[in-house]
Amino acid sequence: MDIEAYRNYCLSLGDDVDEKFPFAKFKHGEGVLVFYVCGHMFSFFDCDEFNVISLKCQPERILDLRERYSCIGDPYNESSKHWIGVNPDSAPDDLLRELTKNSYEIVKTKYTKKIK
Repeated sequence: MDIEAYRNYCLSLGDDVDEKFPFAKFKHGEGVLVFYVCGHMFSFFDCDEFNVISLKCQPERILDLRERYSCIGDPYNESSKHWIGVNPDSAPDDLLRELTKNSYEIVKTKYTKKIK
């Protein structure tokens, strides 16, 4: 999936999705695009390189995903206990969409409960 198709997919997940470049003040962070739901990150990547998309994931799924798919690795600059890195060049589009939606739902569910 290319960068524009991925961006459009993230934005299509809901009217509550925001996109920002929050790390623009940091060296090597100016090109990092972050997608938020309920004010919290669910997906981010470097627009200049677009070789790793970092996504939230249930800890119990991570090992299985890593064993089954070579496109799953370490996230960029996040805990590998709760995040995965996905190579968008080698990941099947349907897998990337499923993992992105899963990440969105993890964050939305967690922070929607806290708001109530």
